[in-house]
Amino acid sequence: MPAFLHRLGRLAFRRRRRMLALWLALVAAAVVCMTAFGGTGKLDNTFSIPGSESQRALDRMKTDFPTFSGTSAQIVFTATDGQKVTDPADSARIRAALGAAASAPQVAKVVSPFDAHTISADGTTAVAQVRYEVPQSALEPNALDALKSAVSGANQQGMRVDVGGSAFGNAPSESHRSDIIGVGVALVILTLTFGSLLTAGIPVVTALFGVATAIFGALSLTGTVSISSTAQSLALMIGLAVGIDYALFIVSRHRFHLAHGMEPEESAALAVGTAGSAVVFAGLTVVIAMTGLTVVGIPYLTAMGLAAAGAVLIAVLVATTLLPAILGFAGTRLTPGPGSRAMRREQAVGGAGEDAVGATGDSLASATGENVLSGTGDNVAGGTRESVADGIEESVASRTGEIVAGGTGEHVAGAGANAAERWFRLVTRRPLLTLVAVVASLGALAWPAHDMRLALPDNGTAPTSSSQRIAFDRVGEKLGPGFNGPLLVLADTSHSSDPATAAQRVAATIGALPDVATVGKPVANPATHTALIQVIPDSAPSDPATKTLVNSIRDDRAAIQRDTGATVQVTGSTAVSVDVAAKLNSALIPFAAVVIGLSLLLLLLVFRSLVVPLKAAAGFLLSIAATLGAVVGVFQLGHLGSLIGVDTTGPVSSFLPIILLAVLFGLAMDYEVFLVSRMRESYLHTGNPLGAVHSGARHSGRVVTAAALIMTSVFAAFLTSDSTMLKQIAFALAAGVLLDAFVIRMTFVPAVLALTRHAAWWLPKWLERRLPDLDIEGDRLGPAPAAPESVALTPSTAD
Repeated sequence: MPAFLHRLGRLAFRRRRRMLALWLALVAAAVVCMTAFGGTGKLDNTFSIPGSESQRALDRMKTDFPTFSGTSAQIVFTATDGQKVTDPADSARIRAALGAAASAPQVAKVVSPFDAHTISADGTTAVAQVRYEVPQSALEPNALDALKSAVSGANQQGMRVDVGGSAFGNAPSESHRSDIIGVGVALVILTLTFGSLLTAGIPVVTALFGVATAIFGALSLTGTVSISSTAQSLALMIGLAVGIDYALFIVSRHRFHLAHGMEPEESAALAVGTAGSAVVFAGLTVVIAMTGLTVVGIPYLTAMGLAAAGAVLIAVLVATTLLPAILGFAGTRLTPGPGSRAMRREQAVGGAGEDAVGATGDSLASATGENVLSGTGDNVAGGTRESVADGIEESVASRTGEIVAGGTGEHVAGAGANAAERWFRLVTRRPLLTLVAVVASLGALAWPAHDMRLALPDNGTAPTSSSQRIAFDRVGEKLGPGFNGPLLVLADTSHSSDPATAAQRVAATIGALPDVATVGKPVANPATHTALIQVIPDSAPSDPATKTLVNSIRDDRAAIQRDTGATVQVTGSTAVSVDVAAKLNSALIPFAAVVIGLSLLLLLLVFRSLVVPLKAAAGFLLSIAATLGAVVGVFQLGHLGSLIGVDTTGPVSSFLPIILLAVLFGLAMDYEVFLVSRMRESYLHTGNPLGAVHSGARHSGRVVTAAALIMTSVFAAFLTSDSTMLKQIAFALAAGVLLDAFVIRMTFVPAVLALTRHAAWWLPKWLERRLPDLDIEGDRLGPAPAAPESVALTPSTAD
């Protein structure tokens, strides 16, 4: 693969105008297809599980009870100033508003609160039901706004009107502001990283190309497949983050080559062949993990996984084709200026930062790149004026006064030691203590996850100022929380001797169950011998007691059939939420096992080591657990939630854990490959395990740090979304990347490698012979340019 990418990078560099024209044509084609076949107006936010009990009942209701089969809205009338909704003037105003609502677009039926007896005990609140024959996703773009306008006439002095209900739930999320914030923060970080606005702008430009192609392409499919607004936002979020990061890795390697005198064309080709190989590997792991979400069998989740996978795949294609073309247009202008801070930093990494090893034969260079000399100017070697005794850790001072320990083989940490390397030296000084501190801190952060509650979002977590949230709270306060999530029980009475009596007995049996507030009168369809029974729980839709009630009704179906001859199915939005959560819970452990197993296999192939994959899997589990604990702490327990606009606690979205597993797995592989591959390269060259850890920090630490900060910033920018689900996903991904990059990859990983030393890179000979050599870092392409300051010394024969 490195050889192929090397040729591809060179071709794109040489044919840069054609490559740019090709990508411009692809973006234009995606825009044209979106305009012709799709668009945001066709986004589908419906939750469903084909084949589940709740979905089978909904499908049958489309023919037997069409007015109950679609979504519904609530109109909440609240009398103020000491009045009651039953007062003649107020009741007349309510009836007039309901008449106007009945003529709103797509409304199938309006149920008056005076007929349904949905009036609060104190007479201040009345709730009317508005029923549609289509799901929420099939409503016209202006249907709900038209309903609000129709009833606004009753919103006068002495009367307040709020419209809510399931039709408003899971509304499309707006993310355009988040895009701008994320790109702006990324540009600032890139500018600080490279010290050049031109260099910083290239990853942003290429990422925008990829995101535009992915998003417009996905929206062009909304006319034929179901794609949710959350899937669109997730693809945008991940596509933007990985697009910038992948370009950052390649541009950083390209700039390093330029700083050491390589020609731009060869530099770009080599950067794509080396760093690009790691980009392809990391990107494909994300694609595989996100595509794996399709096996869960939930269309909503399938669309999210495929949209995100498509965005990542396009980001990889952009990084390996369009990016080298852009580098061709930039030419030598990306080369750091002579004497600039950026040039000194690049030369320090390649020059004074070379491993100086006494015991393993690496070059021993001072901070200024000169030979490490003894006090009289003789070379440090056995038999010269100053000798490094075999097995004895005598210190040899360089001209800058830095100490090189001959027994440990560490390099001279002078001007070449950047912040990442200094941090690695700190955490590897007492590796066991570092591991204990990391595990203890992440374990404490993960502890709240043991009490995690999963459910689909409802209007109870909508913004407090929204109409649906006000209606939700008012209904729960005045009529009971269960009115916000009624259950629908579909009874098939075709095998009963007396269908009407059987339906009534079914209603009575259900009414006797715990947590049932009230049971409505059965609505029968004599033609199909079915009856529909509305059940109002005592508890809120997301309350665990409601889930228990759904399961209790289902568990009693055999007894109900024996007593009445009728078969029952439980459905409705609350039952669908219960089924989705159950489906996701059952898929979570197998999916996690596949993801972790895949990570072990891939890292085994890449690093040809047993310790590195096991360490990576352990770190991945720690970061996942800590991230879920943080999500529970903020969204379920309310800790510091006000800082990110969380004004109400509630359960964690059922989709979040499995999405977090898929996304964070791939992103963790990014940092693992880019960081540890440099360590492995140094170890193979020097045989010095601790020096290899420090070398990895010196070469990759700054880039990995910048990449993690960019990705965290992009995800955190989406915390401004009004969608609770998107806000939770954004927080989880931002926290997950932050923890995985800085606590796991930059702290836990070097500590483990420092503790295990040579064993970290050991692989049984029989297994090594059977494993293919993937050559992710492109070693066969030839060595990277050597810095002129690096001067090799006579190798030592010390062990």
